[in-house]
Parts: sequence; structure tokens; C-alpha cells
Amino acid sequence: MNNESKKNVLITGAAGGIGCVAALAFAKKGCNVVINYKTSKEKAEALADEINAMGVKALCIRADVSNRSEVNSMFDRIDKELGSIDILINNAGIAQQKMFCDITEDDFDSMFNITVKGAFNCTQAALSGMIHKKRGKIINISSMWGVCGASCEVHYSAAKAALIGMTKALARELAPSNIQVNCIAPGVIDTPMNVSLGEDTLNLLRQESPMGRFGTPEEVAALMTFLACGESDFITGQIIGIDGSFI
Repeated sequence: MNNESKKNVLITGAAGGIGCVAALAFAKKGCNVVINYKTSKEKAEALADEINAMGVKALCIRADVSNRSEVNSMFDRIDKELGSIDILINNAGIAQQKMFCDITEDDFDSMFNITVKGAFNCTQAALSGMIHKKRGKIINISSMWGVCGASCEVHYSAAKAALIGMTKALARELAPSNIQVNCIAPGVIDTPMNVSLGEDTLNLLRQESPMGRFGTPEEVAALMTFLACGESDFITGQIIGIDGSFI
């Protein structure tokens, strides 16, 4: 991805398993990386130190993506220190397993605020620079459960499905501006977030997988860097599963 050198990428929720690996992958391609986090300050700062040591620039910025004023402040700092964002990865999200009747209004609001409103806020903030330059890449991170739905994860599935709808509609709207919008729908990926499912559930999911294993954050990051490179310019509005044929 040599033609992507010195481009600026913002990854929301970058201190998590997939986000952290993606940040390193883009840095290895020569991109400057903005590491957004909400609570994992130490992990985010350690990641920034690692990226800065690679010879590209890393900014570590705390912002709740569901809060518009915090997102605006984050982009103000990015503009001053790096310039406009070329590649936006809407990765921030939360997971929760609950029976539908036990989901509270706060559970539902938190899920949609972080996953959907966060992507909305960051995308709107990034678009002015992209439209001005007539180029840009937006990659939303959904889930295979946003495609087929998951029992005991109705609000999670619904929020991830909303990202899919946002991707398809926005891709059509932004195509004349040469901005590509795509969505990645990972299956079960070997990250710390999935440890909370418990060993019995993980073993069952592994047995149900046609490939007999989980995906890796590195495999998801490789798909991100491809969708962010110039060779993928005619790919837009697509929902790309990376689930080992689980669904």
C-alpha cells in the first residue's frame, strides 16, 4: 500500500483487540494513525508509543464517539496536528449478551449510541475534508450477527445491522465524490472481548465453524488495509464477511 503512505487514518476503539492490530497494520503501511479510545488509556498510550517508534506519527485521543462535542474536539486536534482524515475506521462498539426481555432501555441506548451514533458522528466530522479532496475511505465494522442475527444479542445484532444499512446508503451518496464506503462483517474473532462468552460457548462456536477455528485480528486488519488502498477504489457499498463460511 505504498500509495497510501503518509495518509491519515482514524480508528475508533483502537485500544481493543481488532483496533489495536489494525492500527499497527496501517502504521506498517506508512500511515499516520489516530488512536481513539474511551477508557483504555494505558493500552492506547502504549500503542501510540509503539507506532511512533516505527517512524510514523501516532496521536492518542480520548473521546466518547457517541458525544458530538467530544468528537468535534477530537477532529479539531487532528486537523491541527495532522491535517484531515483520509481513512476512517468506525470500529468502536460494545458487546452484551442478554435475553431480549431483560434488555433495559439504557442497554439499548448505549448499544446504539456507541455503535451507530458514534459512526454517524465520526463520519460527518471526517467528510468535509474528504469531499474537499475528492477522495476518502470509510470502513464500518459490523458483525456476522448484523447479517443473520444472534439469539440473546438482539440489540447488538440490530445495531450492527444499522451499520450495514448506513454503509449501503452512504456509499451511493458519496460515490460522485470518489469516496468509498464499505462494511466488514467479522465472524468469531480471537479477541479478549470474546473471552467473556465462556469456554463452553467458545468450544461450541469452534465446532460449528466450517474451518474449525476462529478468525484472527490480523486477518481482519489485512482486509481493512486492502479496502483502504487505491486498488479497491471500485469497491464501494459492499458488506464483506470474514467469518470462515460460518454463515
